[in-house]
Amino acid sequence: MMAFGSPSSNAHSTSSTCHSLLRELQQIWTDIGESEVDKDRMLLELERECMEVYRRKVEEAANAKSRLHQSVAAKEAELATLMAALGEHNINSPIQSEKMSASLKEQLGLIMPLVDDLKAKKDERVKQFADIKMQIEKITSEISGSCNIVNSLSTLNLEEHDLSTRKLSECQSHLRALQKEKSVRVQRVLDSVNEVHTLCGVLGLDFGETVSNVHPSLHETSLGQYTNISDSTLEGLDQAILKLKTERKVRYQKLKDVAGSLFELWKLMDTTREERRKLSRIISFLDISESKVVEPGALTLEVIQQVSAEVGRLTKLKASRMKELVMKRRAELEDLCCKTHIQPDSSTAADKSSAMINSGLVDPCELLANIEAQINKVKDEALSRKEIMDKIERWLSSCDEENWLEDYNLDHTRYSGGRGAHINLKRAERARVTVTKIPGMVDSLISRTLAWENENQKLFLYDGVRLVSILEDYKVSRHQKEEDKKRARDQKKLQGMLLAEKESIYGSRPSPRRSNSFRKTNGFHTNGNGSVTPSPRRNSVGCATPELQTPRSYSGRQNTYFKEMRRLSTVPLNFVAMAKEDTMSFSSIGGSEPESPPQG
Repeated sequence: MMAFGSPSSNAHSTSSTCHSLLRELQQIWTDIGESEVDKDRMLLELERECMEVYRRKVEEAANAKSRLHQSVAAKEAELATLMAALGEHNINSPIQSEKMSASLKEQLGLIMPLVDDLKAKKDERVKQFADIKMQIEKITSEISGSCNIVNSLSTLNLEEHDLSTRKLSECQSHLRALQKEKSVRVQRVLDSVNEVHTLCGVLGLDFGETVSNVHPSLHETSLGQYTNISDSTLEGLDQAILKLKTERKVRYQKLKDVAGSLFELWKLMDTTREERRKLSRIISFLDISESKVVEPGALTLEVIQQVSAEVGRLTKLKASRMKELVMKRRAELEDLCCKTHIQPDSSTAADKSSAMINSGLVDPCELLANIEAQINKVKDEALSRKEIMDKIERWLSSCDEENWLEDYNLDHTRYSGGRGAHINLKRAERARVTVTKIPGMVDSLISRTLAWENENQKLFLYDGVRLVSILEDYKVSRHQKEEDKKRARDQKKLQGMLLAEKESIYGSRPSPRRSNSFRKTNGFHTNGNGSVTPSPRRNSVGCATPELQTPRSYSGRQNTYFKEMRRLSTVPLNFVAMAKEDTMSFSSIGGSEPESPPQG
């Protein structure tokens, strides 16, 4: 009993209370009259009950200690897990240093704040990862074209075992790369959509329907819907653009072909500027390339149909006016040939063309095309003949000056002080210089003409006559003229000598018969002093000196142009006889010296 009731040193008061209660209990049992056996039995039961209470308390304390050990271990494991997940390897746990001295509750009290701080940090890190992951998933879905976009944290597959800053940086880099790719794709989509809009405007197509066929989000986006930037959308836009460009090219070429026919009909029909202005704006852009056509409505089907309708109308009108057009173009050909001194093709002459059209033997369009080809041929030949024609004009101008100089030299009053005498005198000086260059001009012209004939492998014809023949005949005629002039001067000199001899015999008084011989001689008349002056009109008929033949001598009057050319092409040239036969058709521009007075 004393062992049971002996108190410990640190529980003295409790032991005293137990002893007093035990004495009180023994006294009660004595008063009751309990036997010693009963008292021992009841004391044993009491001691057993106390042992059960102690044992129960010890177990409870042991269980509490075990739970504390588990809590501390769990918190340490959680702390280690959080540190590993967050990459916080530089945090030193205070438990390791104070484990030997601190109780379990103190250890738990030290670790709990660290765990709570790391949990808060983890929650914040999880939110950052969730935000980045959500953006990545969204952009990835937009790029892939998937409609399943993650919008909640619960559906995100976060790798919570790795929430380190390194992993966060990797995710951020991935997000930036996706954002850059998205920006590039968005810009490509915008550029493609703008190009589709421009092409639809040019072709007059429905833009909304065109882009909606590629993807509905390209035309209208509802709330919460994004513009699709997937590979399929970009490919669809590229195909749509290619299709629209192909259609634009086809329509451009079609309109260009129709407009070409329209231009030909306008030119053929002499369409007025007011009538052309109605369609000039529509086809004004045909001067630029097809890829630069961006004007809205420029290549719509309505525009092409409008131009085609005008071509059809003018084609019908052309059929009724074709004969008139053929005659007009033939007249233009003849006028061009006359100006360029080229012989026109006789197969399309006005009378033949009219007869063929009336008989229906030839299509007027083919005949008109033939005349157009002849006009182009004449223009090309005139271009190649331009240098020689310029030389001919200078030669003819020099011949005109020579003609004028001869007339001027026959005027005995040219040195008088009359009005304009000094002007004629200066012109005569220039004309004498020009006349001295004529032989060189002719030789140069012959040389250049022969070179042209050798180069083009055909004769150079001037109004149907070979120019070299004209120039050679001109040289012969000029040489003959010079010989005639020389003979006339010698004859005149001889007449002067005879006259002087007669005067020495009969005196200086002229006889009436000799005076009458100078009254009028072959187109010239005499002055009172016996000198010869040119008549107002000079005629080569009967002249001792034949006129010089030039291309103008072959031209004739304009209304008998082709008749004279046909005659010249078949009749041998005899310049003296020709001057006597038809002075109206072959008038000379070279002039001639007056005949010497007949000998008395």
